[in-house]
Amino acid sequence: MMRVRLRDGSFNFGTVKPVKVSLDVGGMRDLFPSGVEPNVVIDYGDEVIDRLRTSRKVAAEYAVVKELPPHLEAQIQGAMQKKVVRQKTKKGLTNGSAEGPRLLEGPGGSTALTKPTQTRGSPRTGINTGLARSYGGEKPQWHAPWKLMRVISGHLGWVRSVCVEPDNQWFATGSADRTIKIWNLATGELRLTLTGHIMAVRALAVSPRHPYLFSGGEDKMVKCWDLEQNKVIRHYHGHLNGVYTLDLHPTLDLVVTAGRDAVVRVWDMRTRHPVHTLEGHKNAISQVRCQDADPQIISTSMDATVRLYDLAAGKTRTVLTHHKKAVRSLALHPEEFTFATGSPDNIKEWKCPDGEFIHNFGPHQNAIINTLSVNRDGVMFAGGDNGSMGFYDWKSGHKYQQIDSAPAVPGSLEAEHGIFASTFDKTGLRLITTEADKSIKVWREDPTATPESHPGIPWNPTLSRTAY
Repeated sequence: MMRVRLRDGSFNFGTVKPVKVSLDVGGMRDLFPSGVEPNVVIDYGDEVIDRLRTSRKVAAEYAVVKELPPHLEAQIQGAMQKKVVRQKTKKGLTNGSAEGPRLLEGPGGSTALTKPTQTRGSPRTGINTGLARSYGGEKPQWHAPWKLMRVISGHLGWVRSVCVEPDNQWFATGSADRTIKIWNLATGELRLTLTGHIMAVRALAVSPRHPYLFSGGEDKMVKCWDLEQNKVIRHYHGHLNGVYTLDLHPTLDLVVTAGRDAVVRVWDMRTRHPVHTLEGHKNAISQVRCQDADPQIISTSMDATVRLYDLAAGKTRTVLTHHKKAVRSLALHPEEFTFATGSPDNIKEWKCPDGEFIHNFGPHQNAIINTLSVNRDGVMFAGGDNGSMGFYDWKSGHKYQQIDSAPAVPGSLEAEHGIFASTFDKTGLRLITTEADKSIKVWREDPTATPESHPGIPWNPTLSRTAY
């Protein structure tokens, strides 16, 4: 039905058959029922008019985005093809067909997965090789095993923190005996003892651009020590509980501290004013690290999460929830844009700036990982609460050596095997660990080792390394 308004203002209703519209007057007469003149005004109603107006607006404003750009279209098509290939591969592996799945075929007829040679019902040998090639990554680089070089004693309590001076001349350690001791890196001799904290010293950092040493302790205090005068020149007040970790921004005069009060505090180094208070964690923060590119601050917590912060905005950028247990350790690679986090469930490697998961490190160390350290040669060290020491190839994630750090101080208990902190020196050739037996140990690679004499733990890649 069509509602027709006549020239006198009255309405008439009639059934109109759809016909082709022409521009002449004769064609216009075909639009109307009998008795209706062609010079009448047609009223379609508000609903029809709104529908026409909307369709016209949509066509005018969104016509340019009706179709995806070519690169997005190609990306989606490629993802769909990979999905189909994976489904076919999974189906072929499940059915155990004699022909086997064929993913990619080169000029020589090679395939991505090895073709099984057994008949139906027999073990499908050859598929494991293909899976290793597809998911296991490249073969790890050989590294010489590490061995004990020196044991240093002097603290009267657990040694909880360590840092190396930028010129690689000395290193500092903080202990539960409330003192900070500075040692000669080459000889291991004690050079200086700093007192001022009234509880255990849990965090240390040396500024590469100022003659300052920063320390944080369980007494809620963050202190700045002038190494030219060997005394405290600044205090940073604000933490409501013990300070467990701190770090210095590599390019800005900022001190970043965190601890049991579950917040990351950013301080101006000179004015002592708080720049940001970064909240979000639900439990004590175990480690915090800074870098000059986003994310400029990364923190790990006992709430099993890892947070990446936007320093300029003063808020959380990304939250990583892959770990299932408390994350106690964190290490940034000195050259790559990656970092690693350690937890009793796994040690995981991530890619900045968005925290993309790369792989798990393995074999599993089966310990509470208190500390992680990485050098420029691609060696990562993981120290456990039970005294276990794991050495990993960074690129492949393979653990090539594991040893136990036995107590070296006479009178130490078997339970005092824990490793609390570690760091490589600036050359990456020496590793310093601080332990629960009140000792400091210095490690180095065995110069006489060869791939034939010390092959290390066999490399056996599994699919679990790529799982979250």
